[in-house]
Amino acid sequence: NVWCAAGKGTFGTAELVERLDTSELARVVRHRTVILPQLGAPGVAAHKVKQQSGFKVEYGPVRAKDLPQYLKAHKTTPDMRLVRFGILDRLILAPVELLGYFLYLVIAAVALYFWGGWTGALSVVLAIVSGAVLFPLLLPWLPTRDFSTKGWSLGLAVTLVVVLMEALWLKADTTMTHKILSAASNLLIWPPVVAFIALNFT
Repeated sequence: NVWCAAGKGTFGTAELVERLDTSELARVVRHRTVILPQLGAPGVAAHKVKQQSGFKVEYGPVRAKDLPQYLKAHKTTPDMRLVRFGILDRLILAPVELLGYFLYLVIAAVALYFWGGWTGALSVVLAIVSGAVLFPLLLPWLPTRDFSTKGWSLGLAVTLVVVLMEALWLKADTTMTHKILSAASNLLIWPPVVAFIALNFT
């Protein structure tokens, strides 16, 4: 999105000036005003754009759907400036997140299936789906403010599910030492995995 791009420097003054130049916008329109999304402001110095291109920068509404209303008076209302990130906004991103991890999910699930059976395969599926889908959905309700510890706390919940799953499926003659080591390894693996995926959600 434009906010992330502005923060990372991929949507900025130089990029905007270059696009205005290469598109030859000055030859297409009579006015000399370019409207940018409000969230693109961190990366753009409006006065430099004016100096280098001749175009005045206006920061419009956050959402494109508010553009028709904005264009009537070229003023943003408080509602137009409000950044919403509701459950549907977060859910839309989940398929993109899942797609990015799909190959890793398949490889890890197959490898863990041959190493630890169904519990291993289901564990990796549960961890990746939790990080990519459950994390965005539960974001406002997970404890702490930063994404890494939010993800870690969700990963801890995943670990508890995995440990319970293994307890149900492990053979009755499995030693207590094996059960403890298995639980400890799950605790070391899944919270960081979910936290890493959650951190990428930014």
